[in-house]
Amino acid sequence: MWFLPSHNLLGAAVLAVLCSQPTAASNAQSPLVHPSPSGKGSGLWASAYEQARELVGSMTLEEKVNITRGFAVTDNVCAGNTGTVPRLGWPGMCLHDAGNGVRATDFVSSFPSAIHAGASWDKNLTHQRAFYIGKEFKAKGVNVLLGPNAGPLGRSPLGGRNWEGFSVDPYLSGQLNAETVVGHQAAGVITNLKHLIGNEQETNRRPYFGAEAVSANIDDKTLHEFYLWPFMDGVRAGAASIMCSYQRVNNTYSCDNSKLLNGVLKTELGFEGFVLLDWSAQHYLGSANNGLDMIMPGGGSFGQNLTDAVGNGTVPEERVTDMATRIVAAWYLVHQDGDNFPKPGFGMQNLSLPHEQVDARDPQSRPIILEGAMAGHVLLKNENGALPFTEAPAMLSVFGYDATVPKTKNTDILFNLGYESSPEMAQAVLGTEAHFDQAARGGTIVTGGRAGANGPAYILDPLSAIQHRAYLDGTWVNWDLESGTPDVNPASDACLVFINAIATEGWDRDGLHDNFSDGLVLHVAARCANTLVVVHAAGVRLVDQWIEHPNVTAAVVAHLPGQDSGRALVRLLYGEAFFSGKLPYTIARNESDYGAAYAPCRPEEGDIDLQCDFAEGVYVDYRHFDQAGIVPRFEFGFGLSYTRFEYSDLAIKPDEKLLHAGASTYVDGLWDIVATVQATVANIGERDGAEAAQLYLGIPGDDSPPKQLRGFEKVPLHPGEEGVITFELTRRDLSIWDVVGQSWVVQDGEYGVYVGASSRDIRLTGTIKA
Repeated sequence: MWFLPSHNLLGAAVLAVLCSQPTAASNAQSPLVHPSPSGKGSGLWASAYEQARELVGSMTLEEKVNITRGFAVTDNVCAGNTGTVPRLGWPGMCLHDAGNGVRATDFVSSFPSAIHAGASWDKNLTHQRAFYIGKEFKAKGVNVLLGPNAGPLGRSPLGGRNWEGFSVDPYLSGQLNAETVVGHQAAGVITNLKHLIGNEQETNRRPYFGAEAVSANIDDKTLHEFYLWPFMDGVRAGAASIMCSYQRVNNTYSCDNSKLLNGVLKTELGFEGFVLLDWSAQHYLGSANNGLDMIMPGGGSFGQNLTDAVGNGTVPEERVTDMATRIVAAWYLVHQDGDNFPKPGFGMQNLSLPHEQVDARDPQSRPIILEGAMAGHVLLKNENGALPFTEAPAMLSVFGYDATVPKTKNTDILFNLGYESSPEMAQAVLGTEAHFDQAARGGTIVTGGRAGANGPAYILDPLSAIQHRAYLDGTWVNWDLESGTPDVNPASDACLVFINAIATEGWDRDGLHDNFSDGLVLHVAARCANTLVVVHAAGVRLVDQWIEHPNVTAAVVAHLPGQDSGRALVRLLYGEAFFSGKLPYTIARNESDYGAAYAPCRPEEGDIDLQCDFAEGVYVDYRHFDQAGIVPRFEFGFGLSYTRFEYSDLAIKPDEKLLHAGASTYVDGLWDIVATVQATVANIGERDGAEAAQLYLGIPGDDSPPKQLRGFEKVPLHPGEEGVITFELTRRDLSIWDVVGQSWVVQDGEYGVYVGASSRDIRLTGTIKA
């Protein structure tokens, strides 16, 4: 935790005592860090800043203030709109949700959600997904895409928004966030990397009914080595804006936290873009001095208050100039000037009123959407040759509420919030306690709920896709999508059971499984010797209630595939495509296995100052399982294939000139490649496949986890083919955060190198000496 009254006044010895370990919540503080550093306009930002300084230099104070706030408009339904500067021809910007595709509009696509992309472990596919998502936002006139999500990471598996991020692992999340930032901005839209930082639960995330928002109390080492890690990757990739989160960090609201915004983000990471308030998040006039650059959706504490503050000396005009410059520089960075961009928000119209058809879809995205849908399916179990169907089944029986489309997909609130399959969620009021069925029993799910939802052009549900295949093959299909105890035709060649686990912004989940769905699986398995279970899941879903049943021959976690859900699944089931997804989190045997961070922090009755100590530090998910010696049901990185892969020929090549013990900062050598690791992966099976090979490091020291992911590469291979995979390790990959020196440090000692198919399926080992 931060305890310094200023960022440079206490000695190293005192700082070591204060910051080395998590401390009592009552002591968690965020020191004041002033002034807010001005953007430098270096590197890839150089040209954008040169143009922005010229334009902003021509603005009056009132015009500069005008673009740092939101305004209500009547000509679009963007989530937010900035002010404009008509005198200088600056058109303002439309900001809209979210990182998985355009929400609450028509003629767009439902891409696989981020957790699904995370399960693909595919950097190239994630980049292409981001590019085509970005193109749809641009076509609708959305300047700022409110995504991707680097937080929450998923400290609690019950987190309501975990599905909006790629993975609980900061390295995997960071790599895919970086690819997404580059892809979005290559398409011409500003990314908004969110939520900075510690936004790890929905429970008490905002101040409601006289109670303060939860305080995420995070020590300095944990913040840098875990929660900040993916933001570092996003900033380095060029993220043009970052959203501060709703809750408090070490007892100061994130959007008013000068240590976080000025000290860590703008100074330590050298962030050149603008900091955006999450909608109506807690802030003050002084938040401008504390690093906040733009507020939404209205004027809040800025507007005329900010103009007056310059006049009375409370906020320097140079700070307002920097705020406006950062905003306009982001606009120039992605080339939204001139004729490069449509009128802001022109394609974002009220669907219940007459409006122009603005089709944002690019036909070239269609194979990317389908490929992405297939790539995020994870095969957990496959026995007795259950999959793929090598011959067309004569009879299939389909069970479960998740096999078919929701009853409606129209212009209502259910569509706007992604609640088509869980209509009861639309009745809940943000800030109030609510509990939902863990299963969305109104139909299949292709996305989670609220801000991160997207708008499917159509939904190819599993049963429809199976029916179309049955037409080609002459297969007889039975189905019962309602009963929890359906009749089962004993002549069935296979029985497919479809269940799900839903999650939404605003509320954390009540559990990781539900009795109705588990009972349905067990009922069918008791009557069908070849039962295949498919789980669409917005996060971790436990399977121990039925995974060892001898008649459950196959199990698939299908995550949130987007609009091509059924088509993707049928291609996988029939062997027209292969499973290559791997878990971006750990599936435990029991809820208690996740440890102290299993559930979100909840207030006692009458508690209006909820404190949530991240006392587990970096020991979250597989780091916790490894440290505690707990055997998971399915480990992080696990996923079966239709073929087998062999690993060999590990080669480790440290750079003797660069790999040495010592400290470095964000800008001074942290990204140097200090070692390369190579391994050969061969397909020794009889079918095509793709392997996501993983590299873990064992960083020396008692306060580091046994293994941490530090590399992954996905390689497609035909039978008998082999490929050489190269992992490049940076100085950061080997470093720990030194809370005394406030720098990244490579320690003396041996670093274990583990290469394999998952966090527990290690095939090759070696060491690096520093």
